[in-house]
Amino acid sequence: MSLIKEQINSENLPKHVAIIMDGNGRWAKSRGEERTFGHKNAINAVRNAINACNEIHIPYLTLYTFSSENWNRPADEVNTLMGLLAETLLLEAEEIFTKGLRMHVIGNLDKLPVMVKDQLLSVVDLTKENTKGNLVLAISYGSQSEILNAVKNISSDVKDGKLEVENIDEKLFENYLYTKDFPPVDLLIRTSGEIRISNFLLWQIAYAELQFLNVLWPDFTKDIFFQCIVDYQNKERRYGLTGDQIQIQ
Repeated sequence: MSLIKEQINSENLPKHVAIIMDGNGRWAKSRGEERTFGHKNAINAVRNAINACNEIHIPYLTLYTFSSENWNRPADEVNTLMGLLAETLLLEAEEIFTKGLRMHVIGNLDKLPVMVKDQLLSVVDLTKENTKGNLVLAISYGSQSEILNAVKNISSDVKDGKLEVENIDEKLFENYLYTKDFPPVDLLIRTSGEIRISNFLLWQIAYAELQFLNVLWPDFTKDIFFQCIVDYQNKERRYGLTGDQIQIQ
């Protein structure tokens, strides 16, 4: 067993971990390869994150798979990413199902190639009865668009008389987000050394612990994930309160 894993307190686990998987291009360039080489070698890191979550029973893992801004990348890179996503879904669907994980997808799926969208939805349907954990893929996702769509839908419901303005609060607003069925993010991890959020789950990370790692995504291991959990458990989460107030509770 991993020595780092043994340090984890099973009574103080985050319910929801989200990861910005960054650094594939730099990893490839450091080896004299094209950016797409990095994307192809990132699959093991994805498996490591999923397996680590599964081993210590963290119920929700969200992976920033493809952002709404990624559509602006060179066409050959986008095509490679879409093809890799389709290939990975075919290869990993049975494993996801066997592990008892339920897969969800959030984002603007209408922009995806039909084949990729169909494969995603087929895995979502295949795993819909699974209860051992939730794997959430954020694909063609942008948090600003998600929030804007929520505002538009709330406005429409107010206009149609389905909703009173006075009844709009944080909980109601969350019901209009893609993540309405998920708990808020407790821990956000970003690899590659960059310190930014990149339009990812802006509402959902309001009180998340943030960890920025000097590790490129293809080098991400289970032990790195376990260390993130240990570091998370060493933090005092205050939710706007003082340390003294937390101790009294």
